[in-house]
Amino acid sequence: MRAMTYDRYGDNAVLELTELPTPKVGPGQILVRVTRASVNPVDWKVMAGGLDAMMDAHFPVVPGWDVAGVVEQIGPDTPEFAVGDRVASYGRKMVVSGGTFAEYVTLPAEFATMIPDGVTDDAAAALPLTGLTAKRSIEALDLSDGDTVLIHAASGGVGYLASQLALAKGATVIGTASEANAGKLTALGVTPVAYGDGLEDRVREIAPDGVDAVADYIGDVLDVTLAVLTEGGRHVSITDPAVTEHGGRWLWVRPDAAGLAELLRLVDAGELTLDIDRTYPLDQVAEAFRVSQAGEAKGKLLIDVTR
Repeated sequence: MRAMTYDRYGDNAVLELTELPTPKVGPGQILVRVTRASVNPVDWKVMAGGLDAMMDAHFPVVPGWDVAGVVEQIGPDTPEFAVGDRVASYGRKMVVSGGTFAEYVTLPAEFATMIPDGVTDDAAAALPLTGLTAKRSIEALDLSDGDTVLIHAASGGVGYLASQLALAKGATVIGTASEANAGKLTALGVTPVAYGDGLEDRVREIAPDGVDAVADYIGDVLDVTLAVLTEGGRHVSITDPAVTEHGGRWLWVRPDAAGLAELLRLVDAGELTLDIDRTYPLDQVAEAFRVSQAGEAKGKLLIDVTR
């Protein structure tokens, strides 16, 4: 199979399009013929060795954790799926190795879920990591009708989905964004505020009594979070473990087939909107990484593995 790989940690120059054996399929596993994968910043951070202290890497590594595709083969005792099923998954494994930027990927059956007929492969591939991160963080904040929540980086991949999930809970959402991205937040029903110096004052102008909850998807904002949070308020971060020293929760997304199924249902029902920027063929993963690293993406970056 064709696969994008790297045989050592490094920058985008270590990426190479190679030929690898098709993965084996063990008990309780499925072999997925990949149609779409999506780029997340963690992909190139892992490639640079950023998670080496936590996770072993077996080189050559195929990067990528998000996937949409078709079941090509099932392993023994895998009654959940049949050959030909369209599936999506957040396919992070315990070892950095066989990822989704390849023509085939083997996944534990419990990581995957069926894609509704009304959801495209593009949408299904764009959703897993960002959607499950958003879902996990909004659930951790335990929002209810009448709460006010501040979302740092509300126009980003995770923040854009979290904003919608928070609004669906009945919360009032204040979201930080650049001026260029303020409009898309307003269209959702989010009150946008510019990030940067003076953010605390701008949030206080909107919520003079403070906010009930804060979700941090960007980092280096703990001082602002604590300054605007009401007494007893809840806060989470996916970037800053220091929140745990101040009563907050540091979150890591997990493979969650049931959670992904619920998110796909919301997309199918038109209740959750995805923001997709552009699509690259498999041999241009390095360029997709560069765009992600440079902050040039205006939405999710997809990899079309069929090209």
